[in-house]
Amino acid sequence: MTESLTPTSFDTFAGLLKTASGLIIGKDKVYLLETRLTAILKREKLADLNRLADRLRGAGVDALARDVVEAMTTNESFFFRDDKPFQHFRSQALPRLIAARPPGSTIRIWSAAASSGQEAYSLAMIIAESRAQLGNRKIEIIGTDIARDQLARARDGLYTQFEVQRGLPVQMLMRYFKKEDASWRLSDPIRAMAQFKEYNLLSDLRGLGRFDVVFCRNVLIYFDQPTKSRVLDGIAGLMLPDGLLYLGGAETVMGITPRFAPLPAERGVYGLVGATTTPAPVAYRPPAAAVAKAALV
Repeated sequence: MTESLTPTSFDTFAGLLKTASGLIIGKDKVYLLETRLTAILKREKLADLNRLADRLRGAGVDALARDVVEAMTTNESFFFRDDKPFQHFRSQALPRLIAARPPGSTIRIWSAAASSGQEAYSLAMIIAESRAQLGNRKIEIIGTDIARDQLARARDGLYTQFEVQRGLPVQMLMRYFKKEDASWRLSDPIRAMAQFKEYNLLSDLRGLGRFDVVFCRNVLIYFDQPTKSRVLDGIAGLMLPDGLLYLGGAETVMGITPRFAPLPAERGVYGLVGATTTPAPVAYRPPAAAVAKAALV
């Protein structure tokens, strides 16, 4: 960079990121602007971040602003991240939903901030292992994100060796992926179980429909308190009365919204306050074809 970032330029980036994505960036994170926006500076032939900020304050820059927001959005994701929420989904949430939803009904699952699709596909693989218990119930998995390039990767279902080594059991790799050169591609049946759509968590979410389960993990940590409340209230409006919300291990609803309450003895799992039924533990019987957790690749 040829010139230090001015306060005016910093405010331009901070304001854009908060308005467009809810992302809060402090002045101690200027290095992120410098590292993540380098490619845009080169593409636009701009000398430094101040010149980019000047451009963003002009007219007709919607596409450029979007590129900046996408570049700054954290897209960290891997299969079965932290694992415990997926264990709970497999052993508690899914059996309870099967018991509560009549044959022929549809169970809808939302992976919010889906990034490159690993979370949504982790859920799809669990469901594939539980197909016998589902009977003729249908499953819809919707993954949303604001980053178009990540959504394209999710739809493609092609992952590097490094990506499949992060949390994916060996048996699932062998069962649901096929080697392609140095990468691995998900099988068509698993990819067909998930749809990926461009959606901003700060936008009107009602077009997504209602959900039985929502995974919104490791997203709220990037928002300020009012934005967290706004996002959680929006999610609450889409959930069925007995639905479940999964947050990241460092996230909570406490002191943010009265719409959710934690499930007893569970960390990171929440139900709607005032639900007509209280989510209760169920006896878990693994399906015959269940895959045992194995060492990582």
